[in-house]
Amino acid sequence: MQSDVVLNVAHWVYLLSVIVIILTMILRANVVVPSVIGTFLVVFAITGNPISGLIGIFSASFVAAKELFNIFLVITFMTALLNSLKTLQADVRMVQPFRKVMRSGHSSFLIIVVCTYVISLFFWPTPAVPLVSAILLPAAIAAGLPPLAGAMAIAIAGQGMALSSDYVIGVAPGISAKAAGAAVSAATVADRALVLSLITGGVALVIAYLLVRRQIVPADAGLLRAWQARAQDGSLERIEHSGSFDKAELARGTAGPDHALPPAAPCSDEERRRVRWSRLFAVVTPLAFLGVIAVMVLPRLFPSLPALRGGDAAALVGGVAFVLMMLVTLAAEGPRRMLDVCPEHVTDGFVFAFKAMGSVLPIAGFFFVGANETAAQILGVPQAQAPGLLFEIISAAQHFIPENHFLVAFGVLLVGMITGIDGSGFAGLPLTGTLSGALGPVVGVDPATLAAVGQMGAVWTGGGTLIAWSSLIAVAGFARVHVLSLVRALLLPVVVALVISTICAVLIWS
Repeated sequence: MQSDVVLNVAHWVYLLSVIVIILTMILRANVVVPSVIGTFLVVFAITGNPISGLIGIFSASFVAAKELFNIFLVITFMTALLNSLKTLQADVRMVQPFRKVMRSGHSSFLIIVVCTYVISLFFWPTPAVPLVSAILLPAAIAAGLPPLAGAMAIAIAGQGMALSSDYVIGVAPGISAKAAGAAVSAATVADRALVLSLITGGVALVIAYLLVRRQIVPADAGLLRAWQARAQDGSLERIEHSGSFDKAELARGTAGPDHALPPAAPCSDEERRRVRWSRLFAVVTPLAFLGVIAVMVLPRLFPSLPALRGGDAAALVGGVAFVLMMLVTLAAEGPRRMLDVCPEHVTDGFVFAFKAMGSVLPIAGFFFVGANETAAQILGVPQAQAPGLLFEIISAAQHFIPENHFLVAFGVLLVGMITGIDGSGFAGLPLTGTLSGALGPVVGVDPATLAAVGQMGAVWTGGGTLIAWSSLIAVAGFARVHVLSLVRALLLPVVVALVISTICAVLIWS
């Protein structure tokens, strides 16, 4: 490791740009413009040519698009599948049977957690919040669960536990791994993030349940009538577009039609046919993705089985989603209409993917300038001639960096939590990933572990558990509780859980 790195103007410009971006996040403003300006200034400082700086703005986003486009495709295909399932109301049928076992507030808390986690793991919390809130939450409240407790369960299981690992769709670990460098595998980051998310979610859920268990009362239909009469605080209408992602778009399912239950007695032959297909795909869809998870996980438990390589896991998820979407559309629309409707679902999926995640490209592009492998592509030079700005900055400052693995891990966690303050969740992943790739070799910690820790801090904070102006607004709006009351209730469980999971990360993988 070099300890005599000489910092030049480009290093200081890059460091100053990182500080400005973090301050912009703290102020809840969008960081795309600071990222673009930072990219121009850094490339200008490296090359000494303003024309190269302007070219670098485009090249950085283009390289980020090439590196991350598989993520956009997976989001597109999963969204297309979800939209096709909605036409048959199969998404509602996947949840409806759980109402029958909600006999008490205690069991309702657990059922809401399980349903929210499973749906959010496959489709993100976008459909989980309206589905669970419209179908399961009323039954849970009638069973004696307080609305605030139900909102806590939804937020921890969906916005926190499922989204922070993002194990099936793979957006978060993909961004973290790409930013950490070519030596860091997205599969490794995903595996470690899954373990940490389960630890964090398990601890947070236990603490949350202990805090609310005394408020759970016997079942009473009057509880539901009182809750339905409660006026919402207007939070849902005030979803902000500030921050580095369109949080209204991420919570798009909240603006859709009511998730009414399918009619019990269909009248016509056509309706009966659609109900049969709806019931079939309500079973086939989760089974198909459970099979995908088995294909992803079993080779790691049994090394003799063939393992998926590189981006094959995300490709498998996308391929299964596309095939299911075509089958669902065929059942809903018939063979002729399917040829027209399938492309419409794909187009809608692309629109959603780029609205929700498009701003990640210039942000990631800036941080890619600080990593040697991607900087070479952006500058158009051989890798041996490309600078590794963040790596060199940390090398020059390594005498000031504590060798204590716990301090470094908690430092990355804190950076992730700070970047989540703008309420975006994923906006800080390029920074925590790049920081992990540079810090890991210096302090002797696996960069994949640090990237997973930073991912926990960023997504749990900004993804929708600790920040009132994040998509947590949608959870509070559906539960008809004040969003600040929900934040206060979640603060202790989530922070304690993040501390415990970070300690576990260092103990397990150091």
